[in-house]
Amino acid sequence: MDIFSDPAYRAGFVWIIELTAASTVAALVLGVLLAAMRVSPVPVLRGFGAAWVNVFRNTPLTLIIFFCYFGLFAVLGFAPYSDSIEWNNFWLGVIGLSVYTAAFVCEAIRSGINTVPSGQAEAARAVGMSFFQTLTIIVLPQAGRAVIAPLGSIFIALSKNATIVGTIGVMESSNAMKELINANGDRVILIFFIFAGTFAAVLIPTGYAFGWLANRLAVKR
Repeated sequence: MDIFSDPAYRAGFVWIIELTAASTVAALVLGVLLAAMRVSPVPVLRGFGAAWVNVFRNTPLTLIIFFCYFGLFAVLGFAPYSDSIEWNNFWLGVIGLSVYTAAFVCEAIRSGINTVPSGQAEAARAVGMSFFQTLTIIVLPQAGRAVIAPLGSIFIALSKNATIVGTIGVMESSNAMKELINANGDRVILIFFIFAGTFAAVLIPTGYAFGWLANRLAVKR
């Protein structure tokens, strides 16, 4: 049997790529919003951002994924994509991965915001810029350059965490590996190394790419 040409192997990693891409975009958008709340002058927004980070950063991802399936879907009837069970589970997985990862993205971006000299924000306010204008025009562009490497590590971790979505029925790589092992019990070690090697072949260059980009765009002080 050629494992690389097996439909289960290919489908498993296609699902991982799709989960990672969708969750990365959602987590980045949500993380930026949470970071803005964390540095907002409005106490209620600061409190909400802090509560989100503390709750989701200290809750196991498996519990969050289970809540999305058994709480949102099974109990509350929330179905993001009701025409297909598989795609419905996919989007429930994206929700779980996004809200969890956004907490880490928020803290990474907030740390980047703290590297921007406070005098720049004060100067922006002195010329009449609002908090939103100061954040989006002055602070975030500089903060983003400072947190490329940490964000790279977070999104690499997200791609590995995406395998947990297999617990609610999405045929991602861990489920595909289990299916292949069940069908080929005499090739367990080979199958394991093929799947582990595929992750390594994709994620190691990705890590180096984020490191190179971080050095390239680093703010020279």
